[in-house]
Amino acid sequence: MSEPGAGALGAEPHIVIITGLSGSGKTLVIRAFEDMGYFCVDNLPVQLIPVFADLCARSRQELARAALVVDVRERAFLKEFPAMFDGLRQRRGRSVGLLFLEASDESLIRRFSETRRPHPLASGGSVEQGIARERAALAPLRDRADLIMDTSAFNVHQLRRYVQTHFAAHPGGQDLSIAVVSFGYKHGLPAESDLLFDTRFLPNPFFVEDLRGRTGLDPEVVAYLEAIPEYGGLRSRIVELMTFLIPQYQREGKSYLTVALGCTGGKHRSVAMAEAVGGALREAGYAVKTSHRDLGKE
Repeated sequence: MSEPGAGALGAEPHIVIITGLSGSGKTLVIRAFEDMGYFCVDNLPVQLIPVFADLCARSRQELARAALVVDVRERAFLKEFPAMFDGLRQRRGRSVGLLFLEASDESLIRRFSETRRPHPLASGGSVEQGIARERAALAPLRDRADLIMDTSAFNVHQLRRYVQTHFAAHPGGQDLSIAVVSFGYKHGLPAESDLLFDTRFLPNPFFVEDLRGRTGLDPEVVAYLEAIPEYGGLRSRIVELMTFLIPQYQREGKSYLTVALGCTGGKHRSVAMAEAVGGALREAGYAVKTSHRDLGKE
């Protein structure tokens, strides 16, 4: 996404609608959008969303980037939002994306316990019952989402960095936001990944004494991997596949693309490969942001 009037979506205003499970971090996410210069509205009534979208279309510069939070606090949300959103996407003059936030039951229960707030769909029952009802009710929206974001393992700072990685302005007039993310399998798969590549078949620098304490950002680790023919072969094949797929995704209207590369711990092979793939795609003219989810973990 781009700065107003010069960006990833050309002259069209871009609207990100944020929804998802109660307790999944929507308030923190909308604040991160606001810090990036988006015009933000929390809990906008569903009936006013098309009106707001039309206002954005008429005020291209002032409201070129906007983010809205809508959820079960608004009474008409569950009944009216799906059809409204489908209609909104079919209109010309703006680009609309849907970001869906979720978290594990354990994380949500802990968060409600810490805040001592009732779940909005508990109806006098337990938090667990409320979460189950909300998951079922929001399933049609989850299916429509451009990006699904699992916040279970994020702290406040990680959540902000994640939003910045995926939604901060991209230079160059591109209409597809591409994120290349490294991760460690032992820490779990990235729920948001569209494409996932496994680098664990490559020799692991962790077992080389001089490289164990280094990461895939260090030139010594990169040189070690570059000397392995299979490393270069995988890198070139991933880049070749991506340069084929990206135009297809753009033609289909996809707004966000997350490419995940994994190794065992998320420190060596996947980090180096993510940097190499991200760099090659940037050289090919694509706006790419690279991040390393598990680089600081044990």
